[in-house]
Amino acid sequence: MKDKKEFDSVKMMREIRDKLSEKFINMSYDEQKKYIQARVRPEIKAT
Repeated sequence: MKDKKEFDSVKMMREIRDKLSEKFINMSYDEQKKYIQARVRPEIKAT
């Protein structure tokens, strides 16, 4: 018998993908690319 998982990574991935799909539905490819780049590799600002 399998133990109950405390964290379901597949469920989390699907939830994230669904949220992104809702945001991307009205965006062009270039807009989607900029959105992802801004979150994955944010610019470092000098202080």
